[in-house]
Amino acid sequence: MTSSTAVALPGPRSPRSLLRGVFRAGPASRTLHLTWFAFFTTFAVWFNFAPFATTIGDQFHLTKGQLVTLGLCNLALTVPARLVVGSLLDRFGPRRTFSAILVYALIPCLVFATAQDFTMLVVGRLLVGVVGAGFVVGIRMVSEWFPPAEVGTAEGIYGGWGNFGAAAAALALPAIAELVGGPEAWRWVIAGTGLLAATYGLVYFRTVADTPAGVPYQRTKKASALEVTSPAAVRGLMALSVPLAVALGVIGWRIWKVGVITSVGLAIAIAGSVALLAVQLLAVHRSNATARDDGYPPEERYPFRSVAVLSFAYACTFGSELAAVSFLPGFFETTWGLSTAVAGAAASAFAVMNLVSRPAGGLISDLVPSRRRWLATLLGCLAVGYLVLSRLTGAWPIGVAVAMVLVTSLFAQAGNGAVYAIVPLVKKRVSGQIAGMAGAYGNVGGIVFLTALVFVPVQTVFAIMGGASLLACLAARWLVEPAGGHEHASRPVSSAASTPIPAGRLAPAAGA
Repeated sequence: MTSSTAVALPGPRSPRSLLRGVFRAGPASRTLHLTWFAFFTTFAVWFNFAPFATTIGDQFHLTKGQLVTLGLCNLALTVPARLVVGSLLDRFGPRRTFSAILVYALIPCLVFATAQDFTMLVVGRLLVGVVGAGFVVGIRMVSEWFPPAEVGTAEGIYGGWGNFGAAAAALALPAIAELVGGPEAWRWVIAGTGLLAATYGLVYFRTVADTPAGVPYQRTKKASALEVTSPAAVRGLMALSVPLAVALGVIGWRIWKVGVITSVGLAIAIAGSVALLAVQLLAVHRSNATARDDGYPPEERYPFRSVAVLSFAYACTFGSELAAVSFLPGFFETTWGLSTAVAGAAASAFAVMNLVSRPAGGLISDLVPSRRRWLATLLGCLAVGYLVLSRLTGAWPIGVAVAMVLVTSLFAQAGNGAVYAIVPLVKKRVSGQIAGMAGAYGNVGGIVFLTALVFVPVQTVFAIMGGASLLACLAARWLVEPAGGHEHASRPVSSAASTPIPAGRLAPAAGA
């Protein structure tokens, strides 16, 4: 016999009490830690190429254009993969989906690690893009284990700590390669990250459950396009699908521009993007017959405009962060005449606070009366930060420039946390797909801002990111405040028996 005890948690009114609630010993906290480490592992795999780019480029005699191509291939399939993973997640549950992604990670790592020519390097980076979609899974998993009043804090910790996997890869993998030694060390290290991910995937499968005991997992009927609940939302979802396909076409154009593919290759890439868009639009049409017929009762509907606003907001927060960490090292190097190492260290100010600032964005979202207004405030501050950065020149003291970059990064990362403090609360049953849509738009934002860099200087790109953030701030007025967004629902806090453990799986540690 197993039993569980659920208690109504008191409403935390301070950061300290809120953090104590989230970290309370028990299966919920344990699931959070197991899940952020799963995300950490996928990001370590997704970013395992960058630390060895120079070494690989020298060994394969790659041009700068070819190295750029590998970086773009790393990103390309992540955009559609986040949509697909969101659908699979809502159908099959986070435990199976995250475990499958982690085990799958071994395949692209082995392809890349054993590559003997540029073509296989490209294949390996394209395949690894799917691993970058793992972030979406944990959003739904964490939201299943924490009540609305704590979900912002829990999601912020998940996102901030998991995202550090990219930085950990940059810091740790070269050091490990030095220990291995030899010109082929990078191959062993990249293969090792895949083996680590696959092993942890098996551990994750055996040690977590989709929901607490007695709480059914709300599933979609099939893994398909996002389920919406009104005729206008069907049209809105179709419109929201177009920029995702355009982003893939832009990647093809960028690869063509550096001379890696011919005009025929570009035509194939564009045709592929159009085909994917057609498939997506058809899936939206077929999956939402009830919505097209306006057949949902009022209690089943949710505001699709919230999905659109959150996607745009994440394109500005996470998308601008992706772009900034890509071009800031070169900007510092050329503007202030710094060495490559020093410029990289200065630019790292944009990412170094992710461990704290993203959780803080979610935590404050749990504390303030309005999650919507908090997100709008962060977007407004982010706009101001980028507009100030657009005035940067070599006449600025380097210390002031780094400080301004750091302040702006705090708003971007806190904005990431604030977005995903709302995403799981829009509609539980399809929260994985909503997370996938918003996550995909984060990548789209990065692609758009980096593409702008082809045509205009860095200062103008900062201004574009500031203008986009200001528009997102204004758009937040159409974001619907989540109903019950600060409720303290009951959740299991007692024994290991409070978590359903399939046969053969390890029981969670006991909690008080």
